[in-house]
Amino acid sequence: MAILSEKEIQALVKLLDDPDEQVYQQVSEQLKNQGYEVIPKLERAWEQSFNENIQSRLEGLIQEIQLDSASSNLGRWVREGSEDLFEGAFLVAKHQYPELSSEYYRKKLEEIRKDIWLELNENLTALEKVRIINHVFFKIYGFSSNAANFYAPQNNYINHVLETKKGNPITLSILYSSLARMLDIPIYGVNLPKNFIVAYLNEYTTSEDPQNQVLFYINPFNKGAILGKKEIDYFIKQQELKPKKEFYLPASNPEIIQRLINNLIYSYDRLGYPDKIEELSQLYRVLLENMK
Repeated sequence: MAILSEKEIQALVKLLDDPDEQVYQQVSEQLKNQGYEVIPKLERAWEQSFNENIQSRLEGLIQEIQLDSASSNLGRWVREGSEDLFEGAFLVAKHQYPELSSEYYRKKLEEIRKDIWLELNENLTALEKVRIINHVFFKIYGFSSNAANFYAPQNNYINHVLETKKGNPITLSILYSSLARMLDIPIYGVNLPKNFIVAYLNEYTTSEDPQNQVLFYINPFNKGAILGKKEIDYFIKQQELKPKKEFYLPASNPEIIQRLINNLIYSYDRLGYPDKIEELSQLYRVLLENMK
């Protein structure tokens, strides 16, 4: 694919106002085929244009290119093994905030990881390790639940949570388990309905029963409170849910990102943003298709 020059793009942008729908479609496809890198040029064209029709069509094009890019990146993430949960959450955030720098937010995560690592040693028990993570994550860095604005979409964007130190159960759990995995501590997300928690796995068990592989659970939305299976049983009963194995066991990273996208769909539905819902539904479908 040939990369178009600034002048060629400007010429194509002028054709976006052509009344012939076929011309518009051809021009639109040419610009979309340039990929994500063309967006800054289209944004400059929008700023320089005084034609409302061209501006409107440019806005639609930019949104389509951003969605195509997000879909492509999420699909690639799943196909390549989806081992990095933070990357999955970051790709969802980047769809909403295209200018985000992965390096900038990974540095923030690395700072927290380093401060936890400095407190760890090989002789600590699993509970002692969790107490250190809790101390650094909640006490020193000040992460907490955003209970006052629980359903706000921003709670589901990992960049926003890292900046404000406030999040919902799933984003706090994504950060918590991502930090743990960076430290080789076996903590994984658990898809508990109407909540989201993490499980500390027993690395040394010989049991083939997955349930016996969980040492205990942690609730990052409640400052890292330690939970046992009985507390999960009680929560499920309280919510009048039928117990299922997946409520107790680690979820796959794509399943966690699906839950994150579902949260966003619910948030935007409450606010009445059908366009956002459609875009996020496409990202959800991309995850499903690539998980098969």
